[in-house]
Amino acid sequence: MSSDRLSALTSWHADWKGLRVAVLGLSVTGFSVADTLAELGAEVLVVTEKADEEYARLLPVIGARLWTGALEDVPAELVDFAPEVVVASPGFSPRHPLITWARENGIALWGDVELAWRVRDKVLRADGTPADWILITGTNGKTTTTRLTATMLVAGGLRAAPVGNIGTPVLDAVRDPSGFDALVVELSSHQLWYLGLQDTPDPVSPHAAVCLNLADDHLEWHGSFEDYRDAKAHVYDNTRVACVYNKADAATQRMVEDADVVEGARAIGFDLGVPGPSDLGVVEGILVDRAFLEDRHKSALELCTVSDLAERGLSAPHIVANILAAAALARSLDVAPAAIRDALRGFRLDPHRIEVVARHAGITWVDDSKATNPHAAASSLAAYPGAVWVVGGLLKGVDISALVAGRGGAAKAAIVIGLERTEVVAAFERHAPAVPVFEVDADETEEVMAQVVELAAGVARDGDVVLLAPAAASFDQFASYADRGRRFAAAVRDRIGTGDPGDHDTATAGPDDQADPDDLRG
Repeated sequence: MSSDRLSALTSWHADWKGLRVAVLGLSVTGFSVADTLAELGAEVLVVTEKADEEYARLLPVIGARLWTGALEDVPAELVDFAPEVVVASPGFSPRHPLITWARENGIALWGDVELAWRVRDKVLRADGTPADWILITGTNGKTTTTRLTATMLVAGGLRAAPVGNIGTPVLDAVRDPSGFDALVVELSSHQLWYLGLQDTPDPVSPHAAVCLNLADDHLEWHGSFEDYRDAKAHVYDNTRVACVYNKADAATQRMVEDADVVEGARAIGFDLGVPGPSDLGVVEGILVDRAFLEDRHKSALELCTVSDLAERGLSAPHIVANILAAAALARSLDVAPAAIRDALRGFRLDPHRIEVVARHAGITWVDDSKATNPHAAASSLAAYPGAVWVVGGLLKGVDISALVAGRGGAAKAAIVIGLERTEVVAAFERHAPAVPVFEVDADETEEVMAQVVELAAGVARDGDVVLLAPAAASFDQFASYADRGRRFAAAVRDRIGTGDPGDHDTATAGPDDQADPDDLRG
């Protein structure tokens, strides 16, 4: 295909008919891509190692073909298909044989977000323009900030939806006939890597964007920390109004300084300190905005108070930072401070995010299974210093030593789970030798959390916290981080149920997730 035709494919109403597209992967994202392209009239071949039965049944109905099999080598069927475009699901790393083949053969390589941007004009607002996009990434806090931002926008009277890596494909929202004023798009580093490949006359250009923080993660996918960082930095490309960054994380500020943005875009900082002009921060327990008001050099707008947040379980330092980031994004779309306060009154954190699952006999049991990397676990440990720390799992190529050295020494004890326990135990021996360390060597998933709770109960005393903050992915022993968290909560409840009823306080558990996000996509 000529580059001229690809360059012209920047609208739902462009001529997509007959375009040969190979879609790699058939999860929720892959099916949304195939469904969109088939509706546009493209010829679609889906290539995947295995296919969900329901998706496999639907593909011929929508007019797409399916090939399944091992992908260590490029299938002959894919070569014979001679795709003009390959759209890859985020799980395909830069070094995957199919990605390497596409790049070596000069085939256009897109992710689902690139396709969604190109067809974003399917449903327009009343003024004839597509929905604004707000992009959110970071090593940690993406989902919470995405939900917060969307909630604030809705409270401000806008039609908005949280989409992307949070679970709902961007393409599904773009094709929703009801339409939106704004899409709040959570992006993983994998999705951003694919965006970084694009050279198009109509690149993704968000209204506002944020990288919340940056720390080692997903090095097995990217190959190096530098490549991971560079992928994250693409979130700011072509931003039109507000580049929001974390003043407490110098790497995010450098990303903004180096970004190629639309002229007039502003840098907006946030942290937990007193804000300067063009920043959001905290003054004497009050969250304030000094960025989106005319007299920002001499005054500030009150958003809410830390005490208000504490009443709703939202006062942990990293959650307050997420709230400030979300508020900055919402304020960039003129959402009033009163609407932000209204949004926070009804907001609840996702299950498995610093969720108190029980209080019994003076011990608080906290499920932060969503802390799937050291940076997230460090935030949890800062919120609960001196906790009995349940740690370990699939480390994803990340060295946990710095976390143990920085936070582990304050733990009352460490209970180590997972198949990579040796590295974790060694880190404690080197950096926190005074902390008692217990290993859970259960071979069966069903046994792991029962042993965890038994060991923790033997160590914790009145006033203590038992904190599940694994700093690792879950797939070595569990189906997902949500499965890990649910099993932890169930084991806690089982133990409480066998205790003296006179000592029983409360036990709570969050609702089951509608879907378990892939905790390797950060």
